[in-house]
Amino acid sequence: GQNYMITAGHPLVAKIASEVIESGGNAIDAGVAAGLASNVIQPDMCNLGGVAPIILKQANSNKVWSISGVGTWSSSVTINKYLTKHKSDIPIGAPSCVIPAAFDAWITALSRFGTKSFSEISQYAIYYAENGYPLDLRTANSFKLMGESFKSWESSKKIYWPNGRPPKTGEILKQKDLANLLKLLKLSENGETRKVALENTRKAFYSGNVAKEIVKWVNKGGGWMTINDLRRFRNEVYLAPSYKYGGWDVYTGDIYCQGPVLLQSLSILKGFNLKSLNHNSPEYIHLVTEAMKIAFSDREKYYGDNIDYKYRLINLLSSNHIKNLRSMIKAHASLADLPTLEKPFIRKKDTTYFSIIDKFGNAFSCSPSDTIDGNPIVDGLGIIISPRGVQSRLDPNHPACIGPNKRPRLTPSPSLALKQNSRNEPRIMTLGSSGGDVIPQGMLQSFLNYVVFKMTPQQAVEAPRFTTLSFPDSFYPNVHDNGRLSIESRIDKKTIKKLSKMGHKIHLWPDYEFDSSGVALSVDVKRPEKNKRIIASGVDLRRTQYAWGH
Repeated sequence: GQNYMITAGHPLVAKIASEVIESGGNAIDAGVAAGLASNVIQPDMCNLGGVAPIILKQANSNKVWSISGVGTWSSSVTINKYLTKHKSDIPIGAPSCVIPAAFDAWITALSRFGTKSFSEISQYAIYYAENGYPLDLRTANSFKLMGESFKSWESSKKIYWPNGRPPKTGEILKQKDLANLLKLLKLSENGETRKVALENTRKAFYSGNVAKEIVKWVNKGGGWMTINDLRRFRNEVYLAPSYKYGGWDVYTGDIYCQGPVLLQSLSILKGFNLKSLNHNSPEYIHLVTEAMKIAFSDREKYYGDNIDYKYRLINLLSSNHIKNLRSMIKAHASLADLPTLEKPFIRKKDTTYFSIIDKFGNAFSCSPSDTIDGNPIVDGLGIIISPRGVQSRLDPNHPACIGPNKRPRLTPSPSLALKQNSRNEPRIMTLGSSGGDVIPQGMLQSFLNYVVFKMTPQQAVEAPRFTTLSFPDSFYPNVHDNGRLSIESRIDKKTIKKLSKMGHKIHLWPDYEFDSSGVALSVDVKRPEKNKRIIASGVDLRRTQYAWGH
């Protein structure tokens, strides 16, 4: 594309983003429209009552901003209260609920960085919620699988299994309550200025009757939430932290999420000559795997939302700390895992990802999440209340422990990278993925494929992938599959055999494995000049993803 490039998890979402740009909107306007549309069109991947972390850049500025996009626990909950009531469990339902953050993230992005009104942006989501859209094969299959959870929740079943059975490909999905909620929010957009009008739209969700219904549902189900929690809630907006690798400044969220795993992995690998190793050779896979294991070990020890916690990302990326981490890697033997709890089951949730780069240099990278098998739909609202609390811990000494006004340690973690040039606008890269703990792993490998091995964006995301699970899973009950290294079968058998001899517990995947994450990458293929760009995208065939450009 020359005017814009879009990646999205559904063709309708990509189409909507393109229509917003074609109508004069910028990448942020298109991103908010795509986000609202994703909440309607991809309910198996994200929800308006869920999370929506965003990384963005405005034209004519090299500042990269993060909108946290994840809600907090209620101010009224403590770890002692939680343990007294629920023992050593984080039950599905209201006890896992944190404040819905996605809607505030959309309004915050639109108000601070966009140009259009909520009425203009929301019309697409309202249309598809009210009139419906035909289900593709993947979404129909997803509803069938997720139905094993939500079929016992009547409020969810009547929407997503309207005929008392899994829907079939081509059947129309309508979400009337969600349409009515979006129309209510649209009607609330009144005020003397655009900013005031958008703030009134935000208040319509976080105050008044909508907020009362949310609080009533959570408290009735055994969770914690107050009206004041919702009224006071704002997503954090801050300059995103970064790390330079291969000439690119890579930006992610801070350590309340797992985004910095990408930065720490890159910082460890910066001490090695990756280019001298053959791509996906035993030595390369071993080195990258060990770097990821070490970064995830730091995630377990230090990442969490606690302003009093003594560790900061600046310390975790310091030269001395990284030097110590790098020295742990052994050339021919895998490191031992961090010990943790082992249990026989795991809750798996999913995420979608979309991105937009426009010709002026605006960029939007976003990973909305929270799925309809995570919590029941709230009758009358058509949304779930974010169950992201399952990414908090029950150990009072853990940095991600449950606590008042604390955010769970979030897995969705979009990224954005800039390759600076003193004379001209920098090249832009948007990078994101889906799939829980494999998110930064797919992103890391695709980034290295593009930057180190000079693959095209499509080659970079299609290349055979490997994933380590040598750390506690982010979702309660935090299962740990000790030493496991999952590898797609396209990787050479001799390579796999050698990795096994190094001590990796090999788990063989099919050629293209859904669970190895779904990555999308868009990038200026050369330095832009005077709003003239050549942007290329690559999207992962392991998932349902689309690239759309003009």
